Amino acid sequence: MKSSFGHMTGGILFPMRDAPKEDIRFNAPLYTVDEAARFLHVPRSTLADWVHGRPGSAPIVTCVPQVRRRDPAIPFIGLAEGMVARAFRQTGLPMQYIRKALVRLAEDLGGREGIQHALASDRIKKHGARLLYEWREELSAYTEVVSGNYVFKPVIEQGLERVYFAPDGWAERLVLPLTRGPVVEVTPTKAFGQPVFVHGGARLVDVIERFKAGERLPDLAYDFEVEEEDVLDAIRALLPDAA
Repeated sequence: MKSSFGHMTGGILFPMRDAPKEDIRFNAPLYTVDEAARFLHVPRSTLADWVHGRPGSAPIVTCVPQVRRRDPAIPFIGLAEGMVARAFRQTGLPMQYIRKALVRLAEDLGGREGIQHALASDRIKKHGARLLYEWREELSAYTEVVSGNYVFKPVIEQGLERVYFAPDGWAERLVLPLTRGPVVEVTPTKAFGQPVFVHGGARLVDVIERFKAGERLPDLAYDFEVEEEDVLDAIRALLPDAA
C-alpha cells in the first residue's frame, strides 16, 4: 500500500526511508505465523494481530505476499519486529499505547524522511523506552507501577539486549526469547534463517525431531555437539509436556 506519506509492507506506516531492496532480511519469507509465534514465545493470536492488524489498528510486524495461504510470509525483519514488540508488551502497557509511541518515534526521529520498520531499527534502543515512559500520564491503572518502579527501561533493555544490529542500523541477529539464557539464535544468512543453537550451531528442528523420535538427551548433545542443558532448555520451551 503506497501513499504520498509513505508505504506499508505489513509493518506500521511511516514516512519513506527504503530498506535495501535486495536484502534478504526484508524480502525473504522465512516463517509462518505459527512458527514465528513459537520462536518468540507469544500466543499465535497475538502475533497474528501484529502481522495483520485489526480494524482501526495497523499491523506492526512486516509480512510479504504469499503464493499459497500456508506459505511462510514473515521475513527475518518481521521476526525482529515481533521480538521487540514482545519486549515492549512485557512492560504491561496495552498495545494501543505502544502503537502511539511508535508513531511518535517516527515523528521524533525522522521528520519528513522518517523510518520504516521502526521496531527493527537500532534507534529503538535509544528512543523507545523514553517514548513509552512519556505516555505514562495517559494511564490510570498503570500510573503507580510506572512512576514508582520505572518498569519500562529495565524490561525493555533486557528484551533488546538479545537483538543485534548490523552497521547499517537494521537487526541482523536475534537470540530468541524461548529460554532465559542465550540458547537459540536466528540469523537470516545461516541455516536459511532457521533457529540454531548458539553453542554448536545445530538446527533446532533437527534436535527436536530426534528427541521426539525417542533419542536420549546425552546422545543428542553428543551427536550435535550441543550442551545437554541447552538441549533440555529448548525442549522445555517447545515441548513442555515432554520435558
